[in-house]
Amino acid sequence: MLARTYALSVRSRSRTVTGIILFAALTALAARVVMRLPFTPVPVTLQVLAVLLAGLVLGPRGGAASQLGYLVAIALGLPLTASGIGGPAAFLGPTAGYLLAFAPAAYVVGLLVRPGWRTYLALLVGIAVIYAGGWSWLTVWLGGDLAAAWKSGVLPFIGVDLAKVTR
Repeated sequence: MLARTYALSVRSRSRTVTGIILFAALTALAARVVMRLPFTPVPVTLQVLAVLLAGLVLGPRGGAASQLGYLVAIALGLPLTASGIGGPAAFLGPTAGYLLAFAPAAYVVGLLVRPGWRTYLALLVGIAVIYAGGWSWLTVWLGGDLAAAWKSGVLPFIGVDLAKVTR
């Protein structure tokens, strides 16, 4: 009986670790789908979708762990961002706030996706977490101009991200 319980536990952990690695890789791949807009330093990518899916599929801890793994890979110098920058410099550019919000967003989505909550509401809250992180850092990066950060870092992306959630 104990051996069977241990085998199930090991199998479950292996599945979780595999999911974490796969979603970290998916987020890195999603960063490669880039559409640059001429009026903003923030590109459109599929990363938000990967982050939201990580929370949905892996739950709060696994989803956040996958995004932390992605961020660690970047911090170690792997050029996995949309701009192709790795290392500490990736966390100083205009998109740093979005990157740092990925783990909390995945956690929140995983936490809220429970019976009684509509999935799309959990996803909207996750998007709001990403916007809050991105907007706040972009405001600092733009010298404290809240309106400019909103116009270039949030407003252009609302329609695209709502389409991701409602489709």
